[in-house]
Amino acid sequence: MGVVRLAICIGGVYAAFLLWAVAQERLSTPFPSTASSSSKGGHPSSGSSEGDRFPSPLFLNYAQSLASCLSALTYLLFNGWRSGTLSRDGLWEVLVSPMPNGAAQKERIGVDGKAVSEGLRMEKKETVDEQAARLRRSLPALLLQVSTFQTIAGPIGFLALRHISFPTMVLGKSCKLIPVMLLNVLLYRRRFSSHKYVVVALVTAGISIFMLLAPKKAGKGGGSDSAWGLSLLLFNLMVDGLTNSTQDQIFTLYPHYTGQQMMFHMSLLAQLILLPLMLLPLPSSPLSLLPRLPIIASYLPPPSLDAHLALAPPAAVTSINFLITHPTALAPLLAYALLGGLGQLFIFETIQHFGSLTLTMVTVTRKLFTMLLSVLVFEHKLSLGQWVGVGVVFAGIGVEAGVKRREVMRSSRRARRS
Repeated sequence: MGVVRLAICIGGVYAAFLLWAVAQERLSTPFPSTASSSSKGGHPSSGSSEGDRFPSPLFLNYAQSLASCLSALTYLLFNGWRSGTLSRDGLWEVLVSPMPNGAAQKERIGVDGKAVSEGLRMEKKETVDEQAARLRRSLPALLLQVSTFQTIAGPIGFLALRHISFPTMVLGKSCKLIPVMLLNVLLYRRRFSSHKYVVVALVTAGISIFMLLAPKKAGKGGGSDSAWGLSLLLFNLMVDGLTNSTQDQIFTLYPHYTGQQMMFHMSLLAQLILLPLMLLPLPSSPLSLLPRLPIIASYLPPPSLDAHLALAPPAAVTSINFLITHPTALAPLLAYALLGGLGQLFIFETIQHFGSLTLTMVTVTRKLFTMLLSVLVFEHKLSLGQWVGVGVVFAGIGVEAGVKRREVMRSSRRARRS
């Protein structure tokens, strides 16, 4: 069943996000306006002759979060109705209430630093540091943390792409396995078996070779990489690593907490974070805030007296007006949101049952398998170096499959003996 579940998760992630990428690409292109012009009847009156681009990525993120929240809510209610949990235990148990880890309940850390059982009362009260540590490990605190990370990761990635070339961004994303594993080890002291490090190294090296030796396409390879852009890319990768490692920590502390519950709570919190940002006028350029921040202002030249902070209209207002005057943008926006919500169901199912490292391996290899599919269907050509990269990736997957097969064989032998 584990192999079947993994195959369903991988197929769902690939299918949903393959179509989601098509909708995302369509949203990045201009849309014609229906606003009439007094000088030339029927022609667009604003923007270029090709049309106008969608004005706010914040609105796109909010639509994605709303669709993910509704998808998770529908799944949880249907599953609760089917299993009888909804009528027996109520809506709170279905949507919110996770059972805490029994091992975490049975042990507490005493004042002297030694583990004592829950049945024994501590003679001294918890110190401030111990209370703060317990609060940081609570489910609401961890969910707020991971939702904030996920919300800011997207805009940082968009901003980084303005200062680095597209191949650099793709290559950086292909190395996402490294920060995910590194932060799991450093922050949460999670241990991986030795073969996992080999698999991560092989997959990362293979994907990097595959991307580096891909034929350059017009319009996607130009531009130099600035130090600021590379810093943003590194920060984006670290935020992604924090997101995935914190999700693993939540499932470790709360093993009965489901992936769909996490998806519902994270998307709901993301909406609460994004809503004020969409309703308030924000700076038209986020970089213009840097000289005005107290910590950074001492390292930068002060802004001139006549330099005013330009504020853009609220993103909600501009986006709704855009959809009214550009109705052809509504269909790709709905496809983008709904496909993203559907894909998130498979993503959180993968995280819950197989961990964020497996999920990251699925997502970073999606590009490679998409290219291999195009080779079979459309007879596209890969360079010799790219085939080497494919071989290295499959070597890493082969190591993982071989170890899993040995573990299954050992388990079956033990079962027969018993």
